[in-house]
Amino acid sequence: MILVAQTSNDIKNGSVINLDGKLWTVIEFQHVKPGKGPAFVRTKIKEVLSGKIVDKTFNAGMKMEFETVDNRTLQYSYKDGDNFVFMDMTTYDQVFIPEALIGEQEKFLLEGTDCIVSFHEGNPLSVDLPASVILTVAHTEPGLQGNRSSAGTKPATMETGAEIQVPLFINEGERLKVDTRTGDYLGREN
Repeated sequence: MILVAQTSNDIKNGSVINLDGKLWTVIEFQHVKPGKGPAFVRTKIKEVLSGKIVDKTFNAGMKMEFETVDNRTLQYSYKDGDNFVFMDMTTYDQVFIPEALIGEQEKFLLEGTDCIVSFHEGNPLSVDLPASVILTVAHTEPGLQGNRSSAGTKPATMETGAEIQVPLFINEGERLKVDTRTGDYLGREN
């Protein structure tokens, strides 16, 4: 659904715009009014389907197509072939999300995790995991106090298969807080 005619002056963070038939989400924007010449809007936009990020500049007042995107909180249930099955906890409807939309985030996805799923005209566009998740260490070597060649960290394999760097004092079976965007160790579960 296309909203009333809007211009580049209406751009805000999180806006979804249609450029050449592709949907782009605005990550950053800045309205610029130089001393000489016309005003313009400098943006950093991310293509919704591929995740590609580009810088784009629009003339101030340029007509644009803004799209409505429906963000819903869905709970991850299980993987079925090439699809991930999520459940809408208000209607109990199951939603099948293609593996391509999950991508590398799969290694941080546990059953019961609430995610924000963006839809456009009923089709899923993207899946955003929480900023951090709690995972259990499935395997790690015992840390040797004298071994400082790796700056005090060692690899650990989590219950989902993700491999992250953890401090030497971490042992198997411990529950750790992990950043889903970077895969960094954030600490033990409190």
